[in-house]
Amino acid sequence: MGETGVPSARHKRLALVTLCVTMFMSMLDNVIVGNALPRIGQDLQAGITGLQWVAEGYSLVYAALLLTGGTLGDRFGRTRVFRLGLGLFTAGSAAAGLAGTTGWLIAARMLQGVGAALLTPGSLAILRHVFTDERERARAIGLWSGVSALGLSVGPVIGGPMVETFGWSSVFWINVPIGLGGLLLAGRVLPAIAPRARRIDLAGLALSAAGLGGLVYALVEGPSRGWSDGLVLGCAGAAVLLLTAFVLLELRIPEPMLDLRLFRDGVLGGALLGGFMISFGMFGALFFLPLLMQGVLDWSPTAAGLAGLPMTATIVVAGPISARLAGRHGPGLPVVLGLALCAAGLGGLSCYGQDARYPAYVWTLLTLGLGMGLTFAPVSIAVLQRVAPARTGMASATVNTLRELGGVIGIAVLGAVLTHRMTESLTGSLTRLGLPDGTVGQVTDSATGSLSGLGGGRAVDAPLPVLTAVEGAFTDGVQLALRCGSGALAVTAVVVAVLMRSVGSTPLTAGATGPGAGPSADAGTPVGPTARPETLVDARTE
Repeated sequence: MGETGVPSARHKRLALVTLCVTMFMSMLDNVIVGNALPRIGQDLQAGITGLQWVAEGYSLVYAALLLTGGTLGDRFGRTRVFRLGLGLFTAGSAAAGLAGTTGWLIAARMLQGVGAALLTPGSLAILRHVFTDERERARAIGLWSGVSALGLSVGPVIGGPMVETFGWSSVFWINVPIGLGGLLLAGRVLPAIAPRARRIDLAGLALSAAGLGGLVYALVEGPSRGWSDGLVLGCAGAAVLLLTAFVLLELRIPEPMLDLRLFRDGVLGGALLGGFMISFGMFGALFFLPLLMQGVLDWSPTAAGLAGLPMTATIVVAGPISARLAGRHGPGLPVVLGLALCAAGLGGLSCYGQDARYPAYVWTLLTLGLGMGLTFAPVSIAVLQRVAPARTGMASATVNTLRELGGVIGIAVLGAVLTHRMTESLTGSLTRLGLPDGTVGQVTDSATGSLSGLGGGRAVDAPLPVLTAVEGAFTDGVQLALRCGSGALAVTAVVVAVLMRSVGSTPLTAGATGPGAGPSADAGTPVGPTARPETLVDARTE
């Protein structure tokens, strides 16, 4: 700090570095695990269901606690909660690196999710506190956003070489020195932000977490346990009741955890739906691709990671293009175009099977990258345009939560499709090979519950025709899952096009988005498509 108490330029740079590095780490961890999943499956004998939980454990907890993490930061101090989140994330990473069983790894991933949910909301608020000059703040936010997006983009690329060189645990150990360095810097350079009174929606947290947990459990376990299984049906029924109660509660309380009134505005509702479904289709599909490339196509983790470079590069290129399109034509055009391109990319990718060659299907990865890149920024722009500045914090948190939930539900739903189709296809193939019914059931259960027949960990005592049938059934399941994702995105593109064409509808006000704000909280503040750029910058940092 300078003598006047104003942070010096060096102090601000160090604070920005601390926030950027920790956000990069949390975003990176969201996707870097993908290339490690086949090796995790082999070493820990985790089946498709187990690997789904490895991916879901982090995202489910992150999504369930993200909004609450922001509230806790308000009540107990942003910097204090940020440091707590970073400490938990670092501890969870170390625990994951030491994991010797699937259950241990899933628990460690959940601890990482708790940490990420606590540190993510505070990061932007601390940035706003450090950079008080509007131009400085805008540049800092731009760099912070770019680094966060970079973490999501490069995760698959660097994850492959790390897994192949140092083993799957390296994708978790890399977080430990970064986290410890971040904690040391945070204690020295981040400002202490005074807490403020804020009601914590404990009932909403409990209902949403339990409801989402029950829903994901039913979707993940249904194909292996059977959809008529009592526990699966009980969890599904409980999920419906709990999530219904959550919606009713959030509509009634003054300070909701998730403000569902945002969906009353057609443009904003379309943007939020588009963000949710992009994550649904893309994260669901990206969960399967490393398993397909490494398990069936016999790619190394490094090669599978490098195969994602065209998608990564296209995402980076498409970002600025989407912002220009949104500025010139409104956010609806790039969001709809991005959804349509992702639908086409997933549909095209589903046409390739065990004999696929990379040059033949690389166009689908380019198409997917372009579609993803076109949607991210316009969804946020739509929020900034349609929501009054006093409510932008809630709306931004809603966008992030729905994106995470989209990935969680996408992996669960498309994973259920994959497992169900794989079971049917493998049962038919093994029956045609003349195996007895009892043996068919055992092989099918083993194949859907263990990845030992996919990739480097093949069981030695399994005949080649059986291994071929397992890989063929898995490919059938992936192709059907990709087609389902493609169809869902295509339908969403049409719905969003209808919703977001109403750009002339009345922009939301503070009173419209939540009864907790007074009717004149933002009187005279321009919002909606006519808002000045400087107003939107202020809104982004609320």
